[in-house]
Amino acid sequence: MANEEDDPVVQEIDVYLAKSLAEKLYLFQYPVRPASMTYDDIPHLSAKIKPKQQKVELEMAIDTLNPNYCRSKGEQIALNVDGACADESSTYSSKLMDKQTFCSSQSTSNTARYAAALYRQGELHLTPLHGILQLRPSFSYLDKADAKHREREAANEGDSSQDEAEEDVKQITVRFSRPESEQARQRRVQSYEFLQKKHAEEPWVHLHYYGLRDSRSEHERQYLLCQGSGGVENTELVKSPSEYLMMLMPPSPEEEKDKPVAPSNVLSMAQLRTLPLADQIKILMKNVKVMPFANLMSLLGPSIDSVAVLRGIQKVAMLVQGNWVVKSDILYPKDSSSPHSGVPAEVLCRGRDFVMWKFTQSRWVVRKEVAAVTKLCTEDVKDFLEHMAVVRVNKGWEFILPSDGDFIKKHPDVVQRQHMLWTGIQAKLEKVYNLVKEGLPKKPDGQSGPAALLSGDQRVQAAKSKAQQNHALLERELQRRKEQMRAATVLPGVRIKEEPMSEGEDEEDQDAEEDEEPMDTSLGGGLHDRLANGLPSGRAAGGDSFNGHPPPGCASTPVARELRAFVEATFQRQFVLTLSELKRLFNLHLASLPPGHTLFSGISDRMLQDTVLAAGCKQILVPFPPQTAASPDEQKVFALWESGDMSDQHRQVLLEIFSKNYRVRRNMIQSRLTQECGEDLSKQEVDKVLKVHLLCVVRLLPVSGGGPQCVS
Repeated sequence: MANEEDDPVVQEIDVYLAKSLAEKLYLFQYPVRPASMTYDDIPHLSAKIKPKQQKVELEMAIDTLNPNYCRSKGEQIALNVDGACADESSTYSSKLMDKQTFCSSQSTSNTARYAAALYRQGELHLTPLHGILQLRPSFSYLDKADAKHREREAANEGDSSQDEAEEDVKQITVRFSRPESEQARQRRVQSYEFLQKKHAEEPWVHLHYYGLRDSRSEHERQYLLCQGSGGVENTELVKSPSEYLMMLMPPSPEEEKDKPVAPSNVLSMAQLRTLPLADQIKILMKNVKVMPFANLMSLLGPSIDSVAVLRGIQKVAMLVQGNWVVKSDILYPKDSSSPHSGVPAEVLCRGRDFVMWKFTQSRWVVRKEVAAVTKLCTEDVKDFLEHMAVVRVNKGWEFILPSDGDFIKKHPDVVQRQHMLWTGIQAKLEKVYNLVKEGLPKKPDGQSGPAALLSGDQRVQAAKSKAQQNHALLERELQRRKEQMRAATVLPGVRIKEEPMSEGEDEEDQDAEEDEEPMDTSLGGGLHDRLANGLPSGRAAGGDSFNGHPPPGCASTPVARELRAFVEATFQRQFVLTLSELKRLFNLHLASLPPGHTLFSGISDRMLQDTVLAAGCKQILVPFPPQTAASPDEQKVFALWESGDMSDQHRQVLLEIFSKNYRVRRNMIQSRLTQECGEDLSKQEVDKVLKVHLLCVVRLLPVSGGGPQCVS
């Protein structure tokens, strides 16, 4: 009470809230002009506004008679902007810079706390401001002058080189736009280019400017006073003191927030652990890119099961040198594109997979080599390498983490599965990038440094040296197979000897004399005697394939039974397969099996081929041309001889035809089918046989210049 008595109320003022101009009242500020130098007395030539953007442009006259005005400079500017010829579109019709344009910018977007006040006859009238704008001189006429200058230069150059320009032919690349995804649409809507285009679409609203002392201005100023004496408009001011203060000084958005919120791309560990385990692993790998398994377990917490983490990490990452690297499709979703070159996500994923695969072969990668193979721009390749490697001066890019040998020893089943996945990825990369398989010796574990680059001659010499080393081993293997075949077909009491086929035979074979020739007990003239590596069908004892036999006791093991079941199921779906394609399908089959399956014990190429032959399949000796680019595994073709349906005989005839000829005419196929099957097939029936079986025969035979062909 004492304080109130010391500070008595001197005067009470009624406050009114006027709303007549609440949606139309703007406050103009001129920050580059002193307050003592107003524009009130300067003629305003035109005014226009974009209401939604709250953007205003004013044109004001320049006093050209002022002694401080440089007339020659004004004429030069007008000449540069409009040129020598003046027309209706000219900026300066008087050929003199006699006006300037002011363009506005928003001083603040939140004007709820600002109002214009008018005190009259002991009453205070408040009108809320709709916008606060700052107006500055616009120099758009300089841009127009530059555009005119470039047009003149282009016209001069076009006149001098018109004939040469007509002869130039430029290649045009046509691209078709993809359907826009929701994520891409949101990025486009938020882009600067889209916002500028949106702003330009709003039309200008032209206004009439009235001076400060004009009668119309005086009339408009009356709307700043609260209209009506009944106080109908001032019901909002009949508030309690606290509500009234809250209306005058509302809390700012920053004050309403109790605690700061992390950016949208930042997630705290506390928030992370509230998510499902799969999402935790995906978010961590997407942000870290490369991580050892031990570090991942420490981030997830001690209560997390390592088996569940292993199962989840394989869905979002690949194993490289014992460390986990996030998959490419996680970083580059399906509908995304490169921010540098604009190439689609599919191409980026393929290029990044190539870099990851290179690091599975060596600790060092050369950026130029990657760019030459993938045909991607330098920025994209650099992004790939920065995800998983560090650059070393004069050496290349080294994998960012040391090899995790502990994980490799502790989880061999996971390592085996990842190896199978990398084998499939390698086969795909070799087809896409036309990579050449090189039989180069592997580096010792302790060796480090960039990968060596060999010339073509060096690669040929390495291949010849390796072939010579394997020659003796192949000869001994061939002799052992012949002995097995002879032991299965020789009759009791008959002794057969052969002369040695090479100088590497054993001494006792070299000293043996040929007493009698082997007897051919097979039926002659049949189709079954003329295929399969030249061996008669009578040598296939017990119904086994005459191409060879599986190792003794192999069929009784669980591994052999599982392998044979896979082979039989595969050839029931696809009648003809190359060894390369069969190995690829087998690797995909292994990747789908659970850890610790019996097939992870290791399956050699020899065991796989023996199982194929034992399952009733035969090897087809396709006469590949000498210039073929097919690998040895792609030249080994196996076919299911009998599937138990009516089309077996047709397929066998086609297989025999393509085992002797590379290019066959359709009428020859029709005559052979009629001869072998005893049926007079019509053209439509032959076309149906070719459609069903010929594609099955030739689609897996990659030959330089095309596979086996049927010519009409």
